[in-house]
Amino acid sequence: MAFTIAIVGRPNVGKSTLFNRLIGKRHAIVDDTPGVTRDRREGEGSIAELEFRVIDTAGFEDAHDESLEARMREQTETAVQEADLVLLLIDSRAGVTPLDAHFARWLRREKTPVLLVANKCEGKAGMGGLAESYGLGLGDPIALSAEHGEGLGDLYDEIKPHMPEVFVDDDADAWEDENERVEESPDGSEIWRDSRAPTVIRMTVVGRPNVGKSTLINRLLGEERLLTGPEAGITRDAIEVEWTYKDQPVKLIDTAGLRKRARVENKLERLSTADTRRAIQYSHVVVLVLDARMMLERQDLTIARMCVEEGRALIIAANKWDIVENREQALRDLRDRLETSLPQVKGVSTVTISAHQGRNLEKMLDAMLEAYELWNRRVSTGRLNRWLAYMTERHPPPLARGRRVRLRYVTQVKSRPPTFAAWVSQPTELPEAYTRYLVNGMREDFGLPGVPIRFNLRRGKNPYVK
Repeated sequence: MAFTIAIVGRPNVGKSTLFNRLIGKRHAIVDDTPGVTRDRREGEGSIAELEFRVIDTAGFEDAHDESLEARMREQTETAVQEADLVLLLIDSRAGVTPLDAHFARWLRREKTPVLLVANKCEGKAGMGGLAESYGLGLGDPIALSAEHGEGLGDLYDEIKPHMPEVFVDDDADAWEDENERVEESPDGSEIWRDSRAPTVIRMTVVGRPNVGKSTLINRLLGEERLLTGPEAGITRDAIEVEWTYKDQPVKLIDTAGLRKRARVENKLERLSTADTRRAIQYSHVVVLVLDARMMLERQDLTIARMCVEEGRALIIAANKWDIVENREQALRDLRDRLETSLPQVKGVSTVTISAHQGRNLEKMLDAMLEAYELWNRRVSTGRLNRWLAYMTERHPPPLARGRRVRLRYVTQVKSRPPTFAAWVSQPTELPEAYTRYLVNGMREDFGLPGVPIRFNLRRGKNPYVK
């Protein structure tokens, strides 16, 4: 395990800003509204040669009931227990508040060592709060400005003595420098699988609010890692958790629920929506979670199309299946809707699950591994051109300007998703219906169900044009 640092403090003192500064990316949502962060978020941070795991936590609230604030506090307490070092942030401009003093007393009783960090110390406005923080009994405060990057040298000097050694990740490159591995298709011809595929599968769980995304990930992990509850919209950040399934490393990514764009009113929800979209862009497999009682509503289809446009492998999981009454009718409705509204991923895997009871989760994960394998598949150029000759002979391209459009050559230019390029005599004249005919035939003949396929038309150079 890497050396772990937890960032704690009351709401709106700059914890997420410092988290972003340490990991070198704007991953955590930052806003002036107190209490933006709810779940604890992890990332790989560094200062100079020091490398460590850093945890961003929710703002401390003195709550011990069944409320959302109390559940957020439990998440923060768990982060402190897991950490090797705690950074307690205060807002030096606001000075030491009673809540700061209360939690400083709590941290002094914990076994984990604590560093006191006075944030927002740029200029002279924070000097009063910096001097006042000596009274917390946590040693000399570290003057810092997370937003402007000031004071990181002093933070480095204080962190270094707590680290037993400098942790260097020799496996930081998630790609293998091997040649592509060749597999045999059922008919004996070659199918290539790109062995440069990432060694860690990024599986992002998306859906409308309150469909059970966080509950699903908690069930997979076997612990209450993410905040859940009856309240809609609890998750705000896209939270990444490392996990392993059948010896395959998987990064599970929980996201905020996506509502219709017209219903997104406040700035914070817009930031959460943007974070979810970014998570989809950088994922490998996307699991779209549906509420089985309201199967594939318009917003579900919008999310599914977004995943397909990004070229991600897609799995559809109908959650809350344990409370569906007429299951046969629900399945028929789901399949009919998919066939008519998502023809671009014909054959997409659909699994009925119950995240609350843990039903069919292994089946869903097996479908995820299969979709990932198809998403990485490559087909040899020789087989593609034999297939193209058969398809054009079976159904010739139409005439254009008195001459038949000719498809001369096709090859696969990349995988993830499978992307093909065809050289055509008159690419602008080839109807979209004929392109769909080729894509559907490719999906069926090469065994690519449910995977987004990109088929690009190119025009070859005429050597006699001059």
